[in-house]
Amino acid sequence: MSILGISCIIVLGIILFIVVMTLLIIYISNYNSINRLSIKIDETFSGIDVALAKRYDLLSQMVAVVKGYMKHEKETLLEVIKIRKGMSLEEKEIVNKKMDESSKKINIVIERYPELKADKNVMILQKAILDCEEHLQAARRLYNSSVSQYNQKIVTFPGNVIAKKINATKREFFKVEEEKKDYKVDM
Repeated sequence: MSILGISCIIVLGIILFIVVMTLLIIYISNYNSINRLSIKIDETFSGIDVALAKRYDLLSQMVAVVKGYMKHEKETLLEVIKIRKGMSLEEKEIVNKKMDESSKKINIVIERYPELKADKNVMILQKAILDCEEHLQAARRLYNSSVSQYNQKIVTFPGNVIAKKINATKREFFKVEEEKKDYKVDM
């Protein structure tokens, strides 16, 4: 073999090495990105858990205050106490709906009793619930943003190739019913 032949083999070897390393880096980068996004979704899902738990606690406190003013609507208001955390996305959407309904019922009761509406504790709890609602909305937006980034990553090239190899599937968005989107806690 001549020096020219050996030089060509070395150059081809270097080119092949660079191509293989580039592909390996792209694969590892996309694999890690998919896994990081999946973890981010789990983290933001936990944020929804925290917000729902806080909402539950505040609504439970509101029920306790309202209960003192009216005994006959106790059953309606105590639905809030049945709601717990540690659920799937679908279960959280159902719980969110139930808490929205309970919150509306509490506000209807407050409207019927002017002395209750003027109560300092009720006003403080209503403000806390409003703050909690805003936190919950932010948690939902962050979760849905994370799901969007993840879903985009696993359906676009080269992420889709890697996603298929590791059986990564699209995640569901947290949905809120149309009539619940504009609901505000009465102050």
